[in-house]
Amino acid sequence: MRRLSLILMPAAIILALVAGYFIWHAGDDLPALDRNVETGSAAIGGPFTLIDQNGVKRSSADFRGKFMLVYFGYSYCPDVCPTTLALMADAIDRLGHKGDAIVPVFITIDPERDTPAKLKPYVASFGPRFVGLTGDLKSIKKVADLYRVYIKKEPLENGNYAMDHSSVIYLMGPDGKFVGYWDDTSVGPDKLAAALKKLI
Repeated sequence: MRRLSLILMPAAIILALVAGYFIWHAGDDLPALDRNVETGSAAIGGPFTLIDQNGVKRSSADFRGKFMLVYFGYSYCPDVCPTTLALMADAIDRLGHKGDAIVPVFITIDPERDTPAKLKPYVASFGPRFVGLTGDLKSIKKVADLYRVYIKKEPLENGNYAMDHSSVIYLMGPDGKFVGYWDDTSVGPDKLAAALKKLI
């Protein structure tokens, strides 16, 4: 029995060392947790037709040849939406002339209140590059589904309502295909500008 233990002990030690090595290095090939952009051919985005802030019908095809930096939100949003749109504007400005290749697009998730007339001054406050898009509820839901956007209408005590929604910035390529995304809560203008510079 003692002889068997002496034989098995080195084998157990070697096995433990090998297992420890693989556990230690298991995360080497995994993406960093703080990475904000993912690239590839994910099934995000697709053709749409909506109305811009000037009341003009716009389709996704109108943006071909340009990168689209897309964000879904609503003009009555008290904090996250305006902060994110300002972040997008700041990041694009930091790119200098390269920023001309990007069209920042704000798509409302609250078309009942966000008419073209409401969107026009709202998006203009973030700069002349911005395109604001609205439409009927059916069209907005279709586009939101294409981009995997979460939307929920939340009644307020005062009889009004707020919109709960996912908060993601999407980059679509000149061919209309998905390039990458950022979680707006973990990216700043410097980081976003640096990432965009590499991708456009």
